[in-house]
Amino acid sequence: MTALPGDTPGTVGTDTPQDTVSPPEAGAEGPEHAEAPEASDAPDAPDASDAPDPSDAPDAPDASEGGESSGTPADADDDARGDAEAEAGADAAPAEAAPAAELSEAQAELAAQRELRERIEKRKAEKAGPIAAGTGLSGTAAELLAAVRAVESGEKAGTAFFDRPAAAPASRRPAPAAAQPPRTSAPEAVPTARAATPEALDAVRAVLTEGGAPEALARPAVGTLGEQAAELLRTDPWRLLAVPGVRPEQADGFARALLGADCGPDDGRRTAALIGWLLERAALQGHTAMDADAVRTALAERAVGDPEAAVRDAVEEGVALVFQEGDEPSADDGGATDGETDGAGDADVAREPVQVLLGLDRYALAEESLADGLARLVNACEKAADWAEAAASAPSPSAAELIRTAAAAGLVAHSGGEAARAEPAALIAAARGLGLRALGATHSEDGRRRLAAATGDPDTAVTLSGLLSGAQGPGRDEDGALALDLLVVLDAPQLDVEGAAVLVEALADGARLVLSGDPGVLGSAGAGRVFGDVLAARTCPQVVSRTPDPGPIGELVSGIGIGELNQVDAPGKEVVIVPVRDAGEAVHRTVQLVADSVPRAFSIPAEETQVITVGHGGAAGTRALNEALKQRLNPGPGRFGGFDPGDRVVHVPAPGRAVPGVVRSADAEGLHLDCGGVPVVVPQERVESSVRHGWALSAHQAAGMRWPAAVVVLPGDAAQGLSRPWVYTAFGRGERHLSVVHGVDQALPHAVAQVPAQERTTRLRPLLEALPTPGAAL
Repeated sequence: MTALPGDTPGTVGTDTPQDTVSPPEAGAEGPEHAEAPEASDAPDAPDASDAPDPSDAPDAPDASEGGESSGTPADADDDARGDAEAEAGADAAPAEAAPAAELSEAQAELAAQRELRERIEKRKAEKAGPIAAGTGLSGTAAELLAAVRAVESGEKAGTAFFDRPAAAPASRRPAPAAAQPPRTSAPEAVPTARAATPEALDAVRAVLTEGGAPEALARPAVGTLGEQAAELLRTDPWRLLAVPGVRPEQADGFARALLGADCGPDDGRRTAALIGWLLERAALQGHTAMDADAVRTALAERAVGDPEAAVRDAVEEGVALVFQEGDEPSADDGGATDGETDGAGDADVAREPVQVLLGLDRYALAEESLADGLARLVNACEKAADWAEAAASAPSPSAAELIRTAAAAGLVAHSGGEAARAEPAALIAAARGLGLRALGATHSEDGRRRLAAATGDPDTAVTLSGLLSGAQGPGRDEDGALALDLLVVLDAPQLDVEGAAVLVEALADGARLVLSGDPGVLGSAGAGRVFGDVLAARTCPQVVSRTPDPGPIGELVSGIGIGELNQVDAPGKEVVIVPVRDAGEAVHRTVQLVADSVPRAFSIPAEETQVITVGHGGAAGTRALNEALKQRLNPGPGRFGGFDPGDRVVHVPAPGRAVPGVVRSADAEGLHLDCGGVPVVVPQERVESSVRHGWALSAHQAAGMRWPAAVVVLPGDAAQGLSRPWVYTAFGRGERHLSVVHGVDQALPHAVAQVPAQERTTRLRPLLEALPTPGAAL
């Protein structure tokens, strides 16, 4: 690796530090995507503009890719839930922007999710037997309570409450007969948040003032709890904990002020709110469920006298759902049901084969629906299709293998790096050549453009959000099914469980689905690990690309993927290491690289160079870098909410979606953006919460996109946020050039070698493994 002219050369060693850090406990890790702040800015959460993005919400050390904290997800630092709270201080309320941003998701996509849940409930109500999908979701609160007591006490095996013989999913509907004309992209208008009535706001302000809470919480409280928020808060003050950014100690203080002597640590209202808060916190860190023991431990740490009773009460009240996972003791093992106790029974109890999980119903429904839907695709697809001629003309052996595999399976998992994206493109082109309705969906607009270029047809590529909302793609038939025979989802690691459930539900029986992505990149912003669970469950054929990423950047990133940080030969200065001593020098050198060095050496303009850093706060986080880059590249007074025409920004229209753009103008309607050629108007009241400067992004915001040049900034206090997936993702964003502003010394090779992707607690893998899937991988 070489230095740019005028830059100090440096090298990257492969040695790992001597002080090896033991891995954190399994329950401690946040999702690999969460960007941790620098050590100097540890209390900071993401700024208000990032509030809608779950990837930024857990912006605290415990939620970092490295999983620096110990304990359970519930032990996470309480600063992680919202940026506005960090801005207001430890005792202040979060800004009103976060709830408003949560209400800004595209209406069509929300409607699709609601429709999904309605269908799930209808199907479950029509079933006479126990619940499908291989694990139990009890139908009544009494059954749930009995199940958790019996399983935990060892009186009965979990099979008595959860298991049932798996059955192949029934055919739901035929594929649509004809496709509708493809829809073209239209200018987007950001929906405004649902306005709270002045009466409701005044009533909530009065209750908040009486309880000693900041009045700034009024609008987010109404947004979260509805128009009856004042009455709900007066009846149950701990409902305040449902408002994003509010901590348990703050809710306790509010409750004491309203209830006085009637307030106690074991109040059922308090314990129920705490359990809901713990599960929501776990979801922010990527988990769809939480171990019941971890919940009880977290409750005990928060002064709950009888955590076990609190969990039982929460299950009974429907605050949480209970599940069991793991191997059941078979009836043949001990004969305990025949009255043989003592030794054999004690052995079974000591073995504790059943793990009891608690989860929120929204994720339980999504995972079970997704598992059923994937099994439906596997079993309903025609497996005798002859695509041999198309495979023979494929551009590469890996592409030919993918075409042959997709011809014989309804669900296929395809993995590979950036160069391997040519293989799904070849599959789409081959399928369309056979007269099939084939389409590719990507995570970002940038990915859509790259896929369209690879297939040579812009009609073959859409964004996933555009497909689900109906703004792009072929549209749907009268049954709500997408008019497709083959759908290829690229950037599959970015799929969260709720989005994946909506997508699979929209596919007709007989349609084929290919999930394609790079397993080494950061995971989804939302809860779940869909792509990883599908790969691990091996319920479908898997195709692993043999196409390597080319050039020095590809060689470097490929080594990182297997835990090796190698020094690569870069005669064209494709990879440059710029050592720095502190955060101030890191900011200075970053601005120099973007504004001067990279344009001069590679003829890449500043607007085509992306800066990526670990966290949003700190002396070299995205905020500080964006401020410095604006002053150099587009100085101005910030006439509209801190923005000027020409500013590079990132728009967050919905959780998990970060859309780069450029400010064009502003007027009474709002801020006018150009997001990849699509005009977007952000209303004035939404600008602060959903738009931020975008010269510098976090690695998760940059996932699924590439730029001609990338500058990765690693100040010394960013070491705790580094992990192999983070480094792999960040270093892979540059197509022609990568500069690394390096100030973390041996923390970088240590993270690559010893801090792998952190596990998420999900139920999708065992659900998939329990379903009959004839096309499963061998």
